[in-house]
Amino acid sequence: MAKTPDIKQTVLIEAPIERVWDLVSNGEGIGTWFMPNDLVAEEGHEFHIQSPFGPSPCKVLKVEAPHLLTFSWDTDGWVVEFLLKDIDGKTEFTLIHGGWKDSEEIIGKANRKASEVRETMNGGWAGIVQKLRQVATN
Repeated sequence: MAKTPDIKQTVLIEAPIERVWDLVSNGEGIGTWFMPNDLVAEEGHEFHIQSPFGPSPCKVLKVEAPHLLTFSWDTDGWVVEFLLKDIDGKTEFTLIHGGWKDSEEIIGKANRKASEVRETMNGGWAGIVQKLRQVATN
């Protein structure tokens, strides 16, 4: 069995870190570039992301405003991390989606191997971080 690697997507956003933080640290902001949800950036807060497979239970694990937000996503052990870094008035935004099962293991909701789900989600995240960049700079 092979460990499925984390997804990592990084994008440089021509907007101040406070603007990007506002878009990634609350339900309304995340809803503009990702999926509907009821996130509140408080450690221990339980919320749901409305995914195409139905509502996914999530829990905020760590908040260090305006640099880090980490939450568990769904029931397969996934952890999503948003990392923000100020670079001369712009924001480097990195998304890490970890907690993957072995590549051959079946992920319940999708009924597909972890490696296949990761590949699909990697492409999805690539588009999603670009959408965040568009929303932040408009």
